[in-house]
Amino acid sequence: MQSIYERIETLIKRQGITKKHFCEQLSISTGNLGDWKRGKSTPGTHKLIEIAAFFHVSLDWLILGKQTETVKESGEDYFFGQIRQLNCQTDELLPKEKEFIKEYIEFTEYRKRKEMDENS
Repeated sequence: MQSIYERIETLIKRQGITKKHFCEQLSISTGNLGDWKRGKSTPGTHKLIEIAAFFHVSLDWLILGKQTETVKESGEDYFFGQIRQLNCQTDELLPKEKEFIKEYIEFTEYRKRKEMDENS
């Protein structure tokens, strides 16, 4: 089974760029990349989001190596109220679930900004 680093390395090769160029584009130190390679550390959540967006791959694939079905956004608001509670749930979300949803929203907003910048 491939590690996150091995999947990143595969993407770098597939893109035809150098590791140095990859690091410069995403503001990653070569020392951090080396630590990822040696298994000393792994990228943080925000960096994983940036890497997935940079290579246009899913977080599931980058983190787990699993292919997932593509989900298209409809532009509809998925949450209701200030607590951003899913309308189909009757109970409060667990803190872990709320954090996951917040990260996904940040990822989606990042992808939209990046797409708008590329189209400008």
